[in-house]
Order: sequence, then C-alpha cells, then structure tokens
Amino acid sequence: MKKDFYEVLGISKSATQADIKKAYRQQARKYHPDVDKSADAEKRFKEINEAYQVLSDPQKKAAYDQFGHEAFTQGGQPGGGFDPRTGFRQGPSGFQWSYNTNGGDFGGFEDLGSIFDTFFGGGFSRGPKKGRDLYYTLAIDFMDAVDGAEKNIAFNGQKLNIKIPAGIRSGAKLRFAGKGEPSPSGGVRGDLILQIHINPHRKFMRRDDDIFTVEEISYLDAILGTSIPVETVSGEVKLKIPAGTQPGTDFRIKSKGVPHLGGRGRGDHYVKVRVVIPKKLSKKEKESLEGLR
Repeated sequence: MKKDFYEVLGISKSATQADIKKAYRQQARKYHPDVDKSADAEKRFKEINEAYQVLSDPQKKAAYDQFGHEAFTQGGQPGGGFDPRTGFRQGPSGFQWSYNTNGGDFGGFEDLGSIFDTFFGGGFSRGPKKGRDLYYTLAIDFMDAVDGAEKNIAFNGQKLNIKIPAGIRSGAKLRFAGKGEPSPSGGVRGDLILQIHINPHRKFMRRDDDIFTVEEISYLDAILGTSIPVETVSGEVKLKIPAGTQPGTDFRIKSKGVPHLGGRGRGDHYVKVRVVIPKKLSKKEKESLEGLR
C-alpha cells in the first residue's frame, strides 16, 4: 500500500503551494541519502519526491484529491494508463506528465538541485559523490623546513611517504589526491590535506625567508671593533664588528637565510648586536676606565 502523499510530506489537505514546497524542502534535506545513512533512506526519499511532484502540480493534486493513487496507476479508474506511443501517462482530465521507468513520476530534478544548492552551498551532483577530504597538522623540525626532508607517516590505516620541500613555511598545505576517505557511492576518494607546523628553534627566528639572531659582544669589542663567529642555517660565518658599534645595531649577512621555495636563491641573515656591560669591575679595570674618562 502506498502512503498518503500528504502524510509523506507531513501536511494537511488544506496546505498551500508555499506550505507544500516548504515541507518538501525540509523532508528532502532530512532524508537525502547523502545525509540520512539509514537503510530505508533511499526509499523514503523517493516517496518524498513522488509526493511533491504530484502535490506541487495543481492539476495532478486535483486528480489525487479526487481519485487518490488510482489517478496515476496503469489502467486505473478513472485515471487512464500509460500510452506507449507517446511515453506519457494519460491523466483523468486529459493532462499528461512524463513517465519514468524507475516507477515514479518525478521529472523535476531542477527544483531539487536548487534546493540542495541552498542547503549545501554547491551544485547538486547526480553522479557518484567524492569521498571526504581528511585534514591533519604535521609538525616538523625547524631545520627540516629549511633544508627539506622526507617523512614516513601513518594515518587512517594508510602509510605515506611525503617530501617536504626546502623553504616551506608554517601554515603551508600539502594536498595528496585520493588519500582521503572512500566515496560512499562508488566515486573517487577524497584528498589528504596536511597543514605544516614548524617547531621553533633554540636560536633562529624566521620571518618569511630571512633569519634573525642576537649576538652578544663586550663593551670593549663594541668600542675597539672585532670579528665574531655567527651560526647560520647554512653553516658558521665570520662577522666583522667595526669600532664604535652602537648597542642594537643590525648587521646583514646576505644570502645566508632560508632557501626560497622552488630554489630561486635564499633569504638573508640579520644579526642584532647586544653590548654586554659588566656589573662588576676589577680595581685595575676601574683605574684604566677612570684614566680614559
């Protein structure tokens, strides 16, 4: 026995066309097979579509109100039957509507598409649905981001070898097609999206592709000048400190920063000088400084 169309949509016979459309939207959203995973979701969804296609058409609705489901059965009285010459069913009042071999009279996918555009923010796909994308955060060492690296990771029952490109930045995303969840309807798998998080370094601070460090020198070295070793991401270099260097002075070591992504040169390394003033002086140091003053 077919369910009453009004009962399927949860409305009364006095419902207006606006009420019918509103009820259909609510039911279609609730019982669409992509949303409702219960065993009878597909059957329920077909019933909802069939009820809407009849009740949303004033002529079909009038026929249904008068004759019930008999208005649409083959050879039913007084509804007429399927005419193989035209591919249409003949209704009780002489009007026709499209016939579909799946057993229902729902020809209006355009309206259904617009409804799912509203609900889900995209086009209504009639083909297999793509599997869900998976999102993970991958934490890597500071120097792995500078030099590049290979990582073997395991997730969601899968193992994957990934290459971290030299110069990658924190927050960057790597996409691996087909490594997400399987499709619920036989379509392609979703993708895996890895968002990179770079662990901080004990000494280096990175800004874009430039590196920043602070180096301490004595007040005498600031006055007289010196050379100091500076650790960079590409090895140690000597930095010349000229006589009379002021506290907080910045020095630039060109092309000793992070490689530009894609291998087009490198950033720079910046050194900020911190002049250390001793809190205690020996008697001899005091005498020498007093003499200078």
